[in-house]
Amino acid sequence: MAVEHIEVDQKAGKVIADVQHTPMMQQYLRIKADHPDKLVFYRMGDFYELFYGDAELAAKLLDITLTARGASAGVPIKMAGVPYHAMEQYLAKLVKLGQSVAICEQIGDPSTSKGPVERKVVRIVTPGTLTDTALLDEKRDNVLLALHASKGTIGMAWLSLSSGLFRLKESPAEQLVSELERIRPAEILMPDGLQLPIIAQAGLTSKALAAWCFDIDTAQRLLKQHFGTHDLSGFGCDGLMSAIGAAGALLDYAKQTQGSALPHLTSMTVERGNEYLVLDAATRRNLELTETICNEPAPTLLSVLDTCASAMGSRLLRHWLHHPLRQHETVLARQEAVVELLEKDASSSIHDILNRMADIERITARIALRTARPRDLSGLRDALLRLPELTPLLAGMSTSALTSLQTGLVVPTHCQDLLVTSLKAEPAVVLREGGVIADGYSADLDELRAIQANCGEFLLALEARERERTGISTLKVEFNRVHGFYIEVSRAQADNVPDDYRRRQTLKNAERFITPELKTFEDKALSAQDRALALEKNLYEALLDHLQTHLAPLQRLAAAVAQLDVLACFAERAGMLNWVAPEFTNENVLEIDQGRHPVVESQIDSFIANDTCLSTTRKLLLITGPNMGGKSTYMRQNALIVLLAHVGSLIPATRALIGPVDRIFTRIGASDDLAGGRSTFMVEMTETANILHHATEHSLVLMDEVGRGTSTFDGLALAYAIARHLLEKNRSYTLFATHYFELTRLSQEFPIAANVHLDAVEHKDRIVFLHAVQDGPASQSYGIQVAQLAGVPAPVIRSAKRHLIELEQMGTGSAFQGDLFAVAQPLEEPVEMPPVVDALAAVNPDEMTPRQALEVLYQLKQLLNS
Repeated sequence: MAVEHIEVDQKAGKVIADVQHTPMMQQYLRIKADHPDKLVFYRMGDFYELFYGDAELAAKLLDITLTARGASAGVPIKMAGVPYHAMEQYLAKLVKLGQSVAICEQIGDPSTSKGPVERKVVRIVTPGTLTDTALLDEKRDNVLLALHASKGTIGMAWLSLSSGLFRLKESPAEQLVSELERIRPAEILMPDGLQLPIIAQAGLTSKALAAWCFDIDTAQRLLKQHFGTHDLSGFGCDGLMSAIGAAGALLDYAKQTQGSALPHLTSMTVERGNEYLVLDAATRRNLELTETICNEPAPTLLSVLDTCASAMGSRLLRHWLHHPLRQHETVLARQEAVVELLEKDASSSIHDILNRMADIERITARIALRTARPRDLSGLRDALLRLPELTPLLAGMSTSALTSLQTGLVVPTHCQDLLVTSLKAEPAVVLREGGVIADGYSADLDELRAIQANCGEFLLALEARERERTGISTLKVEFNRVHGFYIEVSRAQADNVPDDYRRRQTLKNAERFITPELKTFEDKALSAQDRALALEKNLYEALLDHLQTHLAPLQRLAAAVAQLDVLACFAERAGMLNWVAPEFTNENVLEIDQGRHPVVESQIDSFIANDTCLSTTRKLLLITGPNMGGKSTYMRQNALIVLLAHVGSLIPATRALIGPVDRIFTRIGASDDLAGGRSTFMVEMTETANILHHATEHSLVLMDEVGRGTSTFDGLALAYAIARHLLEKNRSYTLFATHYFELTRLSQEFPIAANVHLDAVEHKDRIVFLHAVQDGPASQSYGIQVAQLAGVPAPVIRSAKRHLIELEQMGTGSAFQGDLFAVAQPLEEPVEMPPVVDALAAVNPDEMTPRQALEVLYQLKQLLNS
């Protein structure tokens, strides 16, 4: 037992002081001390072992057996382990639980090591730095985000290691929630001490780094060194100091976790505020773009749209849905491409080809990180060989987007040839099994394989030659595990062997010899398998080196394939669902004929289409009608149509004319934020305040049942004031749904407001929803009938109907409340006031003593009684 001055804290795995440990535990504790906040997977033979506190935590999280084996420093060593071949499934579970893992491999040679085999951490797996296929969702980018705050501004930098995406942006601090909802990071890096409660409330995984990691000067140096530039002005990030600080910390963290220079990060893109339509967090949730309100993957806009043939296309489609473009030039180019693909019925043929392709984007990233496996490379090779099949399909295309894609889809022939000549048609799953490098690629490897495959033939041929050379007909060439290869002759013939025979063993009736040729063959044969595997590994590493020079063209190729896939998807959906191309104009107008909700339409047999007309003279539609009548569906479908148009897709309508749009806002649904200490009504008012502060005349605003979370009069007053502010100040395109019938008077006060309603009819004590938008206000709300449909017990329904009749007869309904917003009319004739009023008017409290005030009170009481 060796002595070293270290001790382990079994809970934290930290190095402390003065105790004896075995050499193996000394090595482990040194490694653990460098990674105290991570679970260390320590390679021992066919297992990754965890010790002490790591073992206890892993056993709990992974439901594996916790054992104790032996002791170190007088303390039992708690252990838990996972088989090396099943490591990925355990990693996936740990990462989903927010854990980070340090993978510690043997790098020394066991045959030459004195003491424990040398080990080191070769890779760190964290939620935001995943690149392995088994650990990733193939249809979603895995994003690592870094945040750096300065003077009310949040600098952001984020990247996807699996795609090479690297972006920067600075935003006001109040927009952080919206940005997190848009970027959806798997892991967030922040300076130690930065307090952002919203991250914990959102359940996001975060990691605090030392504040110096975000130093701007250091960040600039790291970024310039990585990109090989003199300065960063070429990336358009001048002045974005907070974002640069975040980018430097992000890049350094990614390099440390991967143990690699990240050569596939070849550029970084700066996002500007006016590049995309602004969608706040509430809007993304309410429109259910990629997840439902309940965080389910379907039914959503993405689930209806995504018929992409490749995972690359699905990821790009998700990105486009969360990043609708404001500028019409790119949108129109996409739209024209979709129309041409639709007219030429090319989408299905394109998808047939792409459906059989591997994920070029993620394979390229794994090549850059040197973690690509043999099947990754063979998948890339097969994809490159299949790509030329797209050429005749795109040859006749004329739109700018499709012609530029043809340039992007040019196959890098040198890369293709290298993969074809170097890899077997069906390589082994893992390199350690061999059978990866193609025959004929390396003469030395072919010889070693031939030795293994043709050992018997060689021995027979050698035996025949030696019999002929020596004239000894009984000569045998044989092999055993103890003595290896040998030539055996009888003792009677031993004196007749040639001079180059060397005696290896003497038996009772025979002598065994070895020759230089046989010795050479023996050395090769006995070590051929090990040498073949080692040589194959070296050839594979060299192949990855050669492929590094092809990263840029492979990335361009992957981007082109993904775009073509999404455009073909849009064309297929448009043809299948009867969608049309929208028109864009610079006029302030939003006209949609026979619009439909794409998701709801996919869930029901028949959908009632409706028109929408908004312009400078018709800015707000006040929508009334019964619950379940379709108000929310109608509002959301207009927002989704506008969003689809700005993505480049065709739309579910017969016609649409869309003017400039900068933002989409929604205030829909009832939800609370208990963790943040906000009630349902507080959430409603917070979202409303955001809209009133930021909506412009080019914004589309959806307001559903504002004011319902408080008393009738409070809610009605707030709804009125909010609608009036939207009309007078924001002047946004507004769809305002309400049950407050009093608000329908707004159209009399503001000519740019109009009333529409969704109607329903009663039939035999039942309600039938018509779902058609008509001009004018609704006649009633049908609340009791909807309650009946919901299954409220019949006695409750009958009681409610009786009480409603009583309220109407007593005048305690809306008539009793009066019209809060009616202008008071002057009285035509003076009205004589009661004596008690005159007496009260004559009282001057400031000039009275308490006794006089009491007397006046009695007098007033007497007047009132009389």
